[in-house]
Amino acid sequence: MTDRPLRRCRRGRDGAAGRRLSPGGVPDRGDRVPKPVLLTVDDDPGVSRAVARDLRRRYAGSYRIVRAESGRQALEALGELRLRGDDTAMLLADHRMPEMTGVEFLERAMDLFPFARRVLLTAYADTDAAIRAINVVDLDHYLLKPWNPPEEKFYPVIDAQLDAWERADRRSPGELRVVGHRWSSRSYEVRDFLARHQVPYTWLLDADPEGAELVAAAGAPELPLVVTAEGAALPAPSDAELAAAIGLPTTPSTGFYDLIVVGGGPSGLGAAVYGASEGLKTVVVERRALGGQAGQSSRIENYLGFPDGVSGAQLADRARRQADRFGAELLQAGEVVALESRGTARVARLSDGTEIAAHAVILATGVSYRRLAAPGVDDFVGRGVYYGAALTEAPSCVDEEVAIVGGANSAGQAAVHLAKYAKKVHIIVRADGLERSMSHYLVEQIAATPNIEVHTGKAVCGAEGGDRLERLTVRWPGGLRTIDAHWLFVFIGAEPGTDWLDGYVERDRLGYVVTGPDLVAGGRRPARWTLGRQPYHLETSVPGVFAAGDVRSESMKRVASAVGDGAMAVALVHRYLEQA
Repeated sequence: MTDRPLRRCRRGRDGAAGRRLSPGGVPDRGDRVPKPVLLTVDDDPGVSRAVARDLRRRYAGSYRIVRAESGRQALEALGELRLRGDDTAMLLADHRMPEMTGVEFLERAMDLFPFARRVLLTAYADTDAAIRAINVVDLDHYLLKPWNPPEEKFYPVIDAQLDAWERADRRSPGELRVVGHRWSSRSYEVRDFLARHQVPYTWLLDADPEGAELVAAAGAPELPLVVTAEGAALPAPSDAELAAAIGLPTTPSTGFYDLIVVGGGPSGLGAAVYGASEGLKTVVVERRALGGQAGQSSRIENYLGFPDGVSGAQLADRARRQADRFGAELLQAGEVVALESRGTARVARLSDGTEIAAHAVILATGVSYRRLAAPGVDDFVGRGVYYGAALTEAPSCVDEEVAIVGGANSAGQAAVHLAKYAKKVHIIVRADGLERSMSHYLVEQIAATPNIEVHTGKAVCGAEGGDRLERLTVRWPGGLRTIDAHWLFVFIGAEPGTDWLDGYVERDRLGYVVTGPDLVAGGRRPARWTLGRQPYHLETSVPGVFAAGDVRSESMKRVASAVGDGAMAVALVHRYLEQA
């Protein structure tokens, strides 16, 4: 074993070795800490002065107000602030400016101060541009002119943005490195976990000089090897160990809550937002990454309020921030393996043995993609075969031929995204067309994309290769055909994964949780139902336990309906608690 340490002295982003940073990421200058900056830019001098005046009236005691009258001037000011190490809390930009619009300014300013809150000042006629900016620069808010009286229309918005900035972890991410074999299933899972939590990392092959050096320094451990910015080596870490290493909350703060939400997809996050905002002490337990299957989508274009579409990662991150702002506790890399009733309490047991209890529970575990039952496919999972979008693999598909199995929206969204990288994308479906199961807008996009080819009435019936997937056997009318493909993405329906609930709540023949009127259809009564009333609409066969989203029997299987289920379930939890 080498005695060369993994820990090393690293230079900061400004090139100064050993420069000490405060917890907020601001250079430590001893006792003198400069006020964070609120920068406003507007080409109309009168408006510019009015915005600065209103900001000074309320915030001059804690923040320094900087005013600019053009995007260029504002960028120069930000550059000087960056060089001096001063922090910037908020950027407030007018949309209609010559030479550089407010959106263009904010897009460039993000490179200098990525954690600053971004607010666009618009006229009523520019609201469409402001909505588009939500996706372009991850806009935090837009304000309509005029904003009088500021006590009602201006200060509440600024207060909320500054509160969010204060609560955020603004430390610049360190260099986290992952060393592994290119075609290792677990190496892929680790990279996917980090990507879904938006954690920057450097991927190194174990055969690369730097990768081999790190492996040797760590004593040739089992791969993949994760090396944190502080130099700690994590050999073949579990998801829970990874979560702890990157600072995700993994343990509950208490043993009893008003509401436990099992699952952090759209329905679970929706329940968290509505539960916490309405005063319920709420905890969400998510097994893998917040956002669920929707969080893996490259683009969701039919979700209300996002006319230009939104990525699943963006939607999940905004929902996470919203739930966190209202005080919901979000536990990640934790798996609930059992539920039981103890009097009026509902108790969830986690895979590590931890127990948490609550007055009520919402099951929002969603679904997972069904496995493709073809010879050889399971041998290449994570080594060319991927269930779901696997966005981390898209850049590796350049000049490759890619196969997608499935004909629903998730398959169509993945095909359009992968077509930006791959030489050819083959969509393989058993049906005679995409129209039966895919939204019309996606069918049109696929038809307009020249390097996507749809193969109807066909099925994958085998996979072959060495270290990685190399060939697919496809059943064609009249026989079999081999396709040279190194990438296969599978979207062939979903399974609820509710075996852990067996014997506790009623499920249908496919494993989905039965709720509400379906429990008493035909005059029957659920075996575990002890109350005189009928189950509420989303209530399961156990009083106080509700189901929301895709895991619920006969649900719509859409992001919007899942969020609606989460909100409705919280309303029913309130009704249950009032009568308990």
